[in-house]
Amino acid sequence: MQHPDQKYVTALVQNDATVLEELYEKFSGKIKWMILQNNGSETDAADIFQDALLSIYNKAKTGDFVLTCPMEAFLYLICKNKWLNILNKRKTQKVTNTDTEGFNYIGEDNFRLAEDCVLQQERSNLLAEKLALMGESCKNLLRLSWSGISMDEVAKKLNVTYAYARKKKSECMAKLIAMVKASPKFNSLKW
Repeated sequence: MQHPDQKYVTALVQNDATVLEELYEKFSGKIKWMILQNNGSETDAADIFQDALLSIYNKAKTGDFVLTCPMEAFLYLICKNKWLNILNKRKTQKVTNTDTEGFNYIGEDNFRLAEDCVLQQERSNLLAEKLALMGESCKNLLRLSWSGISMDEVAKKLNVTYAYARKKKSECMAKLIAMVKASPKFNSLKW
């Protein structure tokens, strides 16, 4: 279910200056605090924040990304992971404060939601990647059947019988599932 904070994602895609200014005002200070508490500089914090927004923009510009958790928790999770990656690369500095002090009001449930949101997006990306490799007839059939219309309507749109559409959908799904399971990414996505 889409979270009301989807407005920030939409603002990134549409370059809505007013909402983007609100996004910066609400969240950049908290990210800066987290980076500063963990051996980072203000420049590091600004870079991480920008990089996180760019990552969200790149996911959202296709139109498939839907935010299902609070933007604050999602953004914090992305920034934290990016900062930990940088610290791992530097290997000279350790994380000094890994708790979420200052973010306590976000709540553990929202962090779990943010992690679930990232995991779900990665699963969707893998599914879309494998779907793109399938033949046009399977792609069209699956997309139509996932669009919410009945299989009877799908069959009519494809100009095939209902029985053929059901059988073909079953075959296409089996092929797609096999392709997803064969991917090296499959096990890391906790299906």
